[in-house]
Amino acid sequence: MHYRFKGLNIYLDDLAAKIPAPGGGSAAAMSAAMGAALMSMVANFTIGKPKYAAFDTELKKILEKSEKLRADFLNLVDLDVAAYQSGNIRDALDVPFMLSRLCYEAIKLCPPLLKKGNANLISDVGVAVIFLEAAFSSAVLNVQINLKALGDEKLRRAIGKELTQRQARIKKIRLETEAKVGEIIRE
Repeated sequence: MHYRFKGLNIYLDDLAAKIPAPGGGSAAAMSAAMGAALMSMVANFTIGKPKYAAFDTELKKILEKSEKLRADFLNLVDLDVAAYQSGNIRDALDVPFMLSRLCYEAIKLCPPLLKKGNANLISDVGVAVIFLEAAFSSAVLNVQINLKALGDEKLRRAIGKELTQRQARIKKIRLETEAKVGEIIRE
């Protein structure tokens, strides 16, 4: 099943059904795709506005990256389903690990959007950060369960170290974003 080409209702019906996949891994990827789409929306509503003209070049780069990430996240929705169905534990590990890495790259695009994006859409940047952090955290859970099943202690330590470092940075970005969004909303 290629969910990226199907309607959202089909995906959600299958997610809710008594079938093994899609599951939490693909749902995490879908959440990340929504976060990337929100970043694209903010960039699209900002590019070309005279008030933000000085940032057009940077925002176009952010838009290009967020759209690439959105496509990658949607691809991971399907790859996660395929990995689970294959029964290959290494594939089941690699997909959420890739998702965690892409979420980290995506969330780093949010701070510039806070400063240079259309202020009327500041809460959408906040929602994007929340979706991306949730997707990252969900991916970490899937990585951890698959590492346990794989039984490779050296790999578990190496991946665990990387994920811990990224998790701290993501949490920092989320907290800073929430504070900034809160300031602007209260103004």
